[in-house]
Amino acid sequence: MKSQIKKIENYIPEEPIESVKKRLGLDKLVRLSANENPFGTSPKVKEAILNWNFGEENRYPDGYANDLRNKIADFIGVVPEKLVFGVGLDEIITMISRIFLEAGDEVILSKPTFSEYALHAQIEGAKVIEVPCLPENGHYDFEGFLKQITDKTKVIWICNPNNPTGTYEDVDTLKTFFDSVPDNILILLDEAYIHYVTKTKNASFLSELENYKNVMLLRTFSKAYGLANYRVGYAVMDEKLANYMQAVRLPYNLNSLAQVAAIAALSDQDFVNNSVEKTQIERDNWENFFKENKIKYYVSQANFIFFNYPDANKLADELLKNGYQIRRGLLKNWLRVTIGSEKDGDNLRSIILKNKEI
Repeated sequence: MKSQIKKIENYIPEEPIESVKKRLGLDKLVRLSANENPFGTSPKVKEAILNWNFGEENRYPDGYANDLRNKIADFIGVVPEKLVFGVGLDEIITMISRIFLEAGDEVILSKPTFSEYALHAQIEGAKVIEVPCLPENGHYDFEGFLKQITDKTKVIWICNPNNPTGTYEDVDTLKTFFDSVPDNILILLDEAYIHYVTKTKNASFLSELENYKNVMLLRTFSKAYGLANYRVGYAVMDEKLANYMQAVRLPYNLNSLAQVAAIAALSDQDFVNNSVEKTQIERDNWENFFKENKIKYYVSQANFIFFNYPDANKLADELLKNGYQIRRGLLKNWLRVTIGSEKDGDNLRSIILKNKEI
């Protein structure tokens, strides 16, 4: 066993809803802790799955995901060879770490950010350098990143919008930072939540990607498309990098149903736009609530919001007793709540207000 494995803390996934209900004796549980799409999945997905050619279960799926690959390439305007698919972004993150990191390398990331970046770097024996976010607004401290670069730096992770802060860095800000990073350092730009950005029409870095051969852009169908259960993620990159990724990718990683579901979801942009619109309205409700009640939060452009609360665990327990599960443990006395329906938002805010008055 690798010695570094013994020092790693396990990634703990969300406990199944039915398990939590049974454990706590709850009749109902609304999970707002995993940033899932509370508005479901496009009905086109169900239709496509039911119309799939059952009877081919004994056959391997298309290992290159050609149909899905071509449709995504056409939709985002890149050549198909630039795409690499994974079983969710989890597999993409695993592949990146396996290929590009060795023991003794250094990885720079923000604190807080998605925990799997550090986890897989540590598995490969790399040293993780954490740069705290700017405390006043939760944004990346890019100057702090640049100060941490050494000749051992191999990878920099940028999650945009960042999970869990929800903060969004605009394209010009990213370009300025990327231009200051040596070309031999791989920059991973995770745009899992990019569809939820509403402050600008051109939120993604995709249009600039061709000018940065050392930048890899990551996307997922788990969030705005509502396909978390199907596990479909992909990365866009220079073809040279893509060849390295394809060399270690499991040959049949995306099953046929996942490919069919993703194609159907991609075809229904009305569903995505509707989900984003409802999220924006409810996100504004949360921000107005926090402002009115002088609760510190970070301005979010994702489908969740991160806020500071004294004795956050106590509040999370109180919400759980009332059938609402939100995310704790990401930063001391901070909580992350996924943006849900207006009704659930009203209920949650009412509980928080009562707790605040006690």
